[in-house]
Amino acid sequence: MATTRDGSEASRPDALTPAETLEKAEALGVSKAGMAADRCFVSAMLAGAFIGFGATYFLVVSGDPSLPFAAQRAMGGVCFCLGLVLVLCCGAELFTGNNLMVTSLLSKRIKMGGLLRNWAIVWAGNLAGSLLAVALVFAAGVADMNGGAVGDAMVSVAVGKVAPGWGTLFSKAVMCNMAVCLAVWIGYSARTVADKVLGILLPISFFVAAGFEHCVANMFFLPMGLLAKALGCGSAVAGVEALGAGSALCNLSAVTLGNVVGGLLVGAAYWFVYRRKAASG
Repeated sequence: MATTRDGSEASRPDALTPAETLEKAEALGVSKAGMAADRCFVSAMLAGAFIGFGATYFLVVSGDPSLPFAAQRAMGGVCFCLGLVLVLCCGAELFTGNNLMVTSLLSKRIKMGGLLRNWAIVWAGNLAGSLLAVALVFAAGVADMNGGAVGDAMVSVAVGKVAPGWGTLFSKAVMCNMAVCLAVWIGYSARTVADKVLGILLPISFFVAAGFEHCVANMFFLPMGLLAKALGCGSAVAGVEALGAGSALCNLSAVTLGNVVGGLLVGAAYWFVYRRKAASG
């Protein structure tokens, strides 16, 4: 509730309107494009680690083979939401969410150079943070949980990510970042932490349950799977021989590009609808 000049309370919407959210997204894009490189990189490392925390939560659930398929996917999807909750509520730079900076570019509030600079720094920072999370999870012995079943799940998940062809991975990534950017959009529109958390749950758990591909999550899942495989986990996983550095890089190339396309589609669509509406109104 907002307070008027005479001291009475006036109601306000629970969330920003789409046009107001677009304005906020554009302003954030300007701020992100102008952020100092060192601050941007460290903030991106935090986001990479946060997504790794959510991925670890997902792997712990996946390490229970007694769960039915649908229940495991749904529960794992909700658990994975931890990553984006931490990014949006605690503040960090996430490559996939920053694809919404296209709204600032389309409104000519930033230049292409600033956009690409941010994306390059944040992608690299997300990778560094993800690898740090891999090292910490390994040192913590998470792979040994449930009699080593979590370690097997680490390998199984990674194998599942390198099995599809490049085009399939690209399509999965487009769908993934459409869901992620819609979750971020909801987060931008929310006025409270509780609203942000609730708004994130369905889009993110949807993309995880459907098996779509997120490049920052894969910066954790793939190295974690490779490390677990090297330690002897998942030897009975079908297709485990396909998991290697080359197949991991192939995945990241397709998924990064697909994520960019998905984010651009969401950002450009909302810019087209609500920037034009505001200008004509």
